[in-house]
Amino acid sequence: MLRARTKARKRALDILFESEARGDDPLAVLVARRETDDAPPVSEYAGMLVEGVVAHRDRIDQLLAEHAEGWTVARMPAVDRALLRIGVFELLWVDEIDDPVAITEAVELARTLSTDDSPRFLNGVLGRIADIAPQLRTTR
Repeated sequence: MLRARTKARKRALDILFESEARGDDPLAVLVARRETDDAPPVSEYAGMLVEGVVAHRDRIDQLLAEHAEGWTVARMPAVDRALLRIGVFELLWVDEIDDPVAITEAVELARTLSTDDSPRFLNGVLGRIADIAPQLRTTR
């Protein structure tokens, strides 16, 4: 049984992934998902993750580009890119989530949803950003 926050991260991932694949605005997809009966409900936390990633995407992608050694953000597998964006948002802007939890959750979702190399890749990138998170938080 997935915990509520884990489910919320998976739901946020679904919305970010779907919107990118279709070239749609993630906030529009979020609104549409909240209004449909057939989709699982979108929790408050999932909505906050989508809204936060959208609000801070330029800064998040800049950090990913700086810390994803050998990868551009555009070349990352789409699931990894979305999970990294959620992870960085949680690391820097969601104070009630401890850094190790944000990293572990992203890595675990990558383990079940992405490539064999993804868990190690996400762990490395998010770990490097977490190492400097205290300084980054002061400039957010």
